Amino acid sequence: MATVAVPDLDRAVTLFHALSDATRLATLDLLRDGEKCVCELQDQLDIAQSKLSFHLRVLKDAGVVEDRKEGRWSYYRITVDALEEAHDLVVQCLPRLT
Repeated sequence: MATVAVPDLDRAVTLFHALSDATRLATLDLLRDGEKCVCELQDQLDIAQSKLSFHLRVLKDAGVVEDRKEGRWSYYRITVDALEEAHDLVVQCLPRLT
């Protein structure tokens, strides 16, 4: 009998929560082209810095984005492994063919 990997449900909830908001998805869309400064994201999304910080924190806590500091600026980029993990979790939900 083949063994089936059971997903880490807490991890799945964290990832899908991070991906379940329009602002966070718009942020990821902007980051698809590469690393961006918070100021660039704020301008392109046209939202307050405090609101953007909240959404970036959710994405970062879920491991979907990473940041680096350069002087007083923060730069964000997508963590590809986390999105691949989310993909794999979705694939595990597909019906089994019998």
